[in-house]
Amino acid sequence: MNYSELVQAYFERSVALQWYWTIYVIVIGGVGAFSIFRQRPELTTTLLVTVLYAGFAYKNLGAIEATAEERAAIRLAIMQYPDTGTNAADVKRLREKLEPTMPEYDVAGARYFHWVCDLLTIAFLWVKEWHRRKAANLTLA
Repeated sequence: MNYSELVQAYFERSVALQWYWTIYVIVIGGVGAFSIFRQRPELTTTLLVTVLYAGFAYKNLGAIEATAEERAAIRLAIMQYPDTGTNAADVKRLREKLEPTMPEYDVAGARYFHWVCDLLTIAFLWVKEWHRRKAANLTLA
């Protein structure tokens, strides 16, 4: 791969990463809206939504981590690309402007943030179910 192809691949992985986060936020909003607008308490539905959301969150986090690792590998290849040869001046000029704007992605921070949001979303589902049951004078058993 040449330098411009590496840069293009880096930004394609960045866009993919952003889309995984966008889908994640949309699903959290959908799960929250579904929980808010439900009228009747239904333990089975809450359990099913919890399991489905947990499965989605697990796969989404895996996709985010894999994409971040790909992006990091491409970033490393960009940083190590030799600035010699026929296009050395172009690579040097682009490197001076571009590479300082390419930060490392904090995979551990993203993972912890994802986990906290997952736990808060699941807690929200169950608190809403508890409130519906309380309003209907039912118990969780």
